[in-house]
Amino acid sequence: MSRYERMKNITLSADESLIERARLVARVRGTTLNAAFRDWLEKYAAQAAGAKAVDALMHRLQHIRSSGPYSRDEMNRQ
Repeated sequence: MSRYERMKNITLSADESLIERARLVARVRGTTLNAAFRDWLEKYAAQAAGAKAVDALMHRLQHIRSSGPYSRDEMNRQ
């Protein structure tokens, strides 16, 4: 099954002049507004997943306490 076989259509509303400007940008970039939106949607969803991963990591590490603040020399000591 290809990546696009399970696509769903959605309806969005935006100012007509904004849509036309976005179509021009997409055309200059050699793509379509639909393809640009799909790319944006993937990145948007990935950001949310990344934020959830950071939240989960912070939760797992909540038991760790820092005794800082540290001086520059202490931070660079190996």
